Amino acid sequence: MKEGKINLPNNFIVPEKYETSDFHFTVLEPSLTKIDYEAVMSSQERLRQVFRLNDSWPAKEMTIDENTKDLIRHESEFRMKKAFAYSVYREKKNNYIGCVYINPTSKKNYSCEVYLWVKDSRIELDEKLLQQTKEWLEKYWNLKSVAYPGRDIPWSIW
Repeated sequence: MKEGKINLPNNFIVPEKYETSDFHFTVLEPSLTKIDYEAVMSSQERLRQVFRLNDSWPAKEMTIDENTKDLIRHESEFRMKKAFAYSVYREKKNNYIGCVYINPTSKKNYSCEVYLWVKDSRIELDEKLLQQTKEWLEKYWNLKSVAYPGRDIPWSIW
């Protein structure tokens, strides 16, 4: 994760849950280890392009314990208001499809970096999740200069 801070108003209440007509977001935390691990491992090749070009995450031999440690870190960052990772469901808590990450950035022209993914078996929802995440961040979070590296900004430029 990049150093820095997401510039939010002091009185801003970061939502722990959010719903759109298509998705349900909750804090990404360790009780989700099993379903998150299954989703990550089923989509390894494509996920290696989500956070940077040709990333090593997730490793082919990543263990469920390593995944749990990642989820503990994500929840800790959320509670400390450093970064905000959400699990995403198609229906409330019944159909886990992926994650959205709202991270600080060191890039001066942006308020944050956002990464998101859906598991391979739900790839048809990727663009819809991207659009609804953009709307949420602009309207509720009031974040106007959000970077979507690897999506709106090619890796070669980022």
